[in-house]
Amino acid sequence: MISDHHTGESAAKRRAAASRRQSAETRPHPVAPRRAYTAHMDPAMHILAAEPDFARQFGRTSAETCGRSLYDLLHPSSPTVLGRHFSRLSEGRCNRFAERVVGLGGAGRAFSGELTGIAVQNTSGNLVGIVVQVRPDEAAAPAAEDAAVKPKEKLLSSLDAQVLEGVASGASTVQLAARLYLSRQGVEYHVGLMLRKLRAPNRAALVARAHSMGMLTVGQWPPRVLPEFIK
Repeated sequence: MISDHHTGESAAKRRAAASRRQSAETRPHPVAPRRAYTAHMDPAMHILAAEPDFARQFGRTSAETCGRSLYDLLHPSSPTVLGRHFSRLSEGRCNRFAERVVGLGGAGRAFSGELTGIAVQNTSGNLVGIVVQVRPDEAAAPAAEDAAVKPKEKLLSSLDAQVLEGVASGASTVQLAARLYLSRQGVEYHVGLMLRKLRAPNRAALVARAHSMGMLTVGQWPPRVLPEFIK
């Protein structure tokens, strides 16, 4: 006959083993860091060398990327934001910076991510080059079934653009209706049109999609739709 002591001990071991399995199943898996793609520039921000994956992120080959200005690869509003950072690097006021950017990829696509600039100095402390690293957001790569929209395609009417700017700044339907002299149904109509055009399921996704396509200014509040997207 098995003693109560041994029976209790076996049950305790089974409970401990089950607890360890449950803990292992529920323990969060470590998140892999986003891949960084690297290029080297001269102080005038012309790309001297680029990893193949860096160039590919912008829809180009390394040969096509070298010699170009970094700004050629980014959203038109990027110089306003990045110019201040690069000035600080060239003046020796900082050694590195990180900033959100929107890049112009291949096939008419755009992506969002983080750009890091790192100063390269000689022994005298003068800036002789800049290393740039781009870390695209994981969600930035559009699904294969999404139709590519040309970054500067005129998609919006002037009124659509005003509605999108309001949505991007967090305005409610009632606030937009009063601001634009529309009914609430009129605001929802224009929002619905843009949801279909940009293939977004809701307002938050609409704003994210507009940013990823480079339609909205970066580093400016409230955001504005760039004129080249307005009919």
